[in-house]
Amino acid sequence: MPVEQIDPVTLRNLVTEFVTREWTELTDGGSSLESQVQQVLRQLKEGKVLIVFDLKSETCNLVPKESLPGQLLEQ
Repeated sequence: MPVEQIDPVTLRNLVTEFVTREWTELTDGGSSLESQVQQVLRQLKEGKVLIVFDLKSETCNLVPKESLPGQLLEQ
């Protein structure tokens, strides 16, 4: 689903949850929450990061596009 089709409030909540859960593992922690959220939103809009939904666990996650196998990107 294109990011543009996701309700902006829902998208922001998803990104905020991801950032607060994962960001400390990815950076030195020197950025504000707002700048981290904006960075991830920008990467989503640029197609560098994708939202992946796992049917089995019924959860979604944000992943770098280059980390996904090519066959998943074709679906």
